[in-house]
Amino acid sequence: MTLAERLGYDADARLLIITSDNLGMYHAANVACYESLREGIATNASLMVPAPWAQEAVRGYRDADVGVHLTLNANFSCYRWNSITHAPTLHSGEGGFPRTTADLWEHADSDEVRRECRAQIERAVAWGFDPTHLDSHLNALVLRPELFDIYIDLACEFQLPIRLADQATEDTAGFPLRTLAEQEGILSPDRTAQLHGEDRTKAFADFVASLTAGVTELSMQPAVDTPELHALLGDTQARIGDHKVLTHPTSRAALVQADVELISWAAIRNLQRS
Repeated sequence: MTLAERLGYDADARLLIITSDNLGMYHAANVACYESLREGIATNASLMVPAPWAQEAVRGYRDADVGVHLTLNANFSCYRWNSITHAPTLHSGEGGFPRTTADLWEHADSDEVRRECRAQIERAVAWGFDPTHLDSHLNALVLRPELFDIYIDLACEFQLPIRLADQATEDTAGFPLRTLAEQEGILSPDRTAQLHGEDRTKAFADFVASLTAGVTELSMQPAVDTPELHALLGDTQARIGDHKVLTHPTSRAALVQADVELISWAAIRNLQRS
């Protein structure tokens, strides 16, 4: 039985989760994530608990569906964040989390990773969130076998579904991500996608037109156009474009015309827990 059928839909249904990632990373992301949830087509957000604007994200929370974006990297050169637990092997020489996954994987102690990631989930719960799912910033937990074990263990412990890499990334990882998750009874959308290119409006239209049957997650990184965003990023158009797609009325119309139904990670979480 397909995931769509287990969720109560026909096997040929085209179901779409739209996740606004990076809630808590910076103010422009917080504004865009909440606008995309309240005024747009996003069904979920994903919270970076250790990031500098997470506390402000807590203040803006109004019972939306939010997962935990497990974070072990700080990938901006001049904007740092670090662990919420005592985790020396998770910090780089620059201070804070390492910028790259390669640096993380070279030094990270698995016990410290497990403790840090559990603490991030527990803090999100303590802040009042009811997490819908887990995902991993930069796929740091997904593409390394010993860290993937931790990812699966935490999904089992908190009874949460997880985001997995697409097939091409799984092939690169060199081990069967989906098979291992399925063996532990952990659910995941059939596929996760992102938009590409500068013209996000066209990319979204093409994505909707090509969407296949099953449960797809579209992961987006919306941000509003602010001086803060330009100070952080050299190329801001993709994230501004994601925000436009998520909040523009034509996007919802395109989904209706294509007979695509929006669902939340919460539906998969509830199935996971049943």
